[in-house]
Amino acid sequence: MKDQQGSNRISSGIIAGVAAAVVAVGGGVAWLTSQSNNTPTPSKPSQGIEQPGQPSTRQPANEQTANVYWLRPKNKNIALVPHSVKVAAVRPNQALEAAFESLLAGPTEGTDSTTIPKGTKLLGLKADSDEVRVNLSEEFTRGGGSASMIGRVGQVVYTATSLNPKAKVYIDVNGKPLDVLGGEGIELQQPLTRESFDKNYPL
Repeated sequence: MKDQQGSNRISSGIIAGVAAAVVAVGGGVAWLTSQSNNTPTPSKPSQGIEQPGQPSTRQPANEQTANVYWLRPKNKNIALVPHSVKVAAVRPNQALEAAFESLLAGPTEGTDSTTIPKGTKLLGLKADSDEVRVNLSEEFTRGGGSASMIGRVGQVVYTATSLNPKAKVYIDVNGKPLDVLGGEGIELQQPLTRESFDKNYPL
């Protein structure tokens, strides 16, 4: 009997302890719940408040005017004559690239001409603040005498500097600097400027 009573007491003690733990845990949960209910939740912005807009991936177009230079007889010489090309540019060099694409396509009207061989392609163009590098395909070096060669170089130099007349121009063919042009061996002292071209390569 005593052993049975002792075991009953142990069992009763365990039960009482478990019950106290349950009450304590329940009280803690209730306290946490009450605290979370009292914590203010961040309010969503009302529809009436303007939120900052997402940055647009499209840049606004900036209209630029570059000049293409054609050749025109003038007295006993040849003059470089500008023709405007307006471009809604959204990235750097776009206006000059458009001017060169027009230049290489050739004049479509009037009496102006070009000595740039048909089929010449623009392989690359890079313009910095005071330098322009033009990379042309091999067709640029083909055909024509010295007057033709000088004329096409002048067209490239003047078109490349249409946005910055003081810029220095580097002409590459297939990615290599163009040092000698044509079968007659016209030497180009690069970089070229409008001033140096007019002085060293008169039309």
